[in-house]
Amino acid sequence: MSSSNDVYQTPLNSRYASDEMKYLFSPRNRFSTWRSLWLWLAEAEKELGLPITAEAIEQMRKNTIIKDEEFKVAAEEEKRRRHDVMAHVHAYGQVAPAAAGIIHWGATSCYCTDNADLIFLRDGLNILIPKLAVVIDKLSAFAKQYKDLPCLGFTHGQPAQLVTVGKRACLWIQDLLMDLRNLERARDDLRFRGVKGTTGTQASFLQIFNGDHSKVEKLDELVTAKAGFDSAFIISSQTYSRKIDVDVANALGSFGSTCERIGIDIRHLAMLKEVEEPFEKDQIGSSAMAYKRNPMRSERLCSLGRHLQNLPKDALDTYSAQWFERSLDDSAIRRISLPELYLCADACLILLNNVTSGFVVYPEVIKRRVNDELPFMATENVIMACVKKGLSRQDAHEEIRVLSHQASDNVKKHGKNNDLLDRIRRTAFFEPILGELDALLDPSTFVGRAPQQVEKFTSTEVKKALEPYATHLATAETSALHV
Repeated sequence: MSSSNDVYQTPLNSRYASDEMKYLFSPRNRFSTWRSLWLWLAEAEKELGLPITAEAIEQMRKNTIIKDEEFKVAAEEEKRRRHDVMAHVHAYGQVAPAAAGIIHWGATSCYCTDNADLIFLRDGLNILIPKLAVVIDKLSAFAKQYKDLPCLGFTHGQPAQLVTVGKRACLWIQDLLMDLRNLERARDDLRFRGVKGTTGTQASFLQIFNGDHSKVEKLDELVTAKAGFDSAFIISSQTYSRKIDVDVANALGSFGSTCERIGIDIRHLAMLKEVEEPFEKDQIGSSAMAYKRNPMRSERLCSLGRHLQNLPKDALDTYSAQWFERSLDDSAIRRISLPELYLCADACLILLNNVTSGFVVYPEVIKRRVNDELPFMATENVIMACVKKGLSRQDAHEEIRVLSHQASDNVKKHGKNNDLLDRIRRTAFFEPILGELDALLDPSTFVGRAPQQVEKFTSTEVKKALEPYATHLATAETSALHV
């Protein structure tokens, strides 16, 4: 007897994604959505005068959720007919016999498959977007908490002018706000395929309604409204344009690149021992090195983000390869790539939520690294202070240059601490400014307007972007999932 352990499962399903996202793309939800679409079509056709009985509608309505035993009926019929949609028309007719003759009336297969996919694209974005808002909200709180904590900035991977821990987090937030905007726009731009027939001309429905164009248009409007869409495409082929998949995939893929970008920063900060992701009490970092605290969530975030940003290529290739009104080479790849886009994005958001819920900051380590580099960064301040005391700028520059090189050699060649300040204090030339030296080296004076920028950014742009999600944020769980 075989078990589930004998069958491959994608790790997105078995390890990473949420139950709600897995259900969205499940066989039960897919085929139940097809049944809902058939019900909406029959209801609208009846409302417009076609001879469909109330009993047929009632039987369809009672059986929209496909039951386990009905999957076997559909599978056996598909094996015989080699057509998944007609197999499910047959299975639906078995449990709604009064409707068996009118299910799918006037429709083509893509009425079910494509309209259902558009529903999944919309509903999936409605799952992802509030989760992203939660991550942005948590990062915003983190940024405000640490808006004043100076830390080394890095350009070219080398120490640069100081920033603050909170200011750096705002770089991540700003990119995530772009992702939020992209996902919102992709969702809001979605339109229903609607009731269009085999090549998009609505010819079959025009025949059903005896040439009454107004009823065909009304049918399209009624079904579109029942599906929860504001509008349907006026123009379609047998399918909705695969350009729509490209649009959604690009937004999700762009989010994937943000995930890897943030994950890499967190991994570097963990390597520097300045900031770490949450580390649970009984978590094991390494099977051999018991002391390790590997940034495994951020590494997984990079891994999944990398996969997510590569998936839009499937949608791009599929769209460009379509023939005229349609070809079926889009089918198999979309069954794989569309769910993967959403499951992968969902997994990334679970990780981001977990990591941003429990950042561990080490201010003393950050301070030590700042102090190691600050003397070099402060040399311009020292020179300016000397000039104010009447000393020559050129002489001050030369004295600082010599001492800086000596201190640098002490660090690089001998592995010792940066002793530039001690050298300055021991040099008679700088005696006039020694009383100001500590103030000249106060890290908070090197961060510019970073704290003010954090306050302005979070109180304006971030606040405005999160306003639509206020209720969701207020009810969101305070503790993140274990991932």
